[in-house]
Amino acid sequence: MRRDVFQAIADPTRREIIRILANQSLNLNSVAENFDVSRPAISKHIKFWKNVD
Repeated sequence: MRRDVFQAIADPTRREIIRILANQSLNLNSVAENFDVSRPAISKHIKFWKNVD
């Protein structure tokens, strides 16, 4: 299922991931350290971006 960019930016966690990655290149674990959620949850958010048109 393809998603549009508006669905992607609607979530504050996904917006914060983009903000973090815009400033530096980080691996998944480094990104996850910036949040109070599990690494699998961050992985799910990052995978969401792969399906954005």
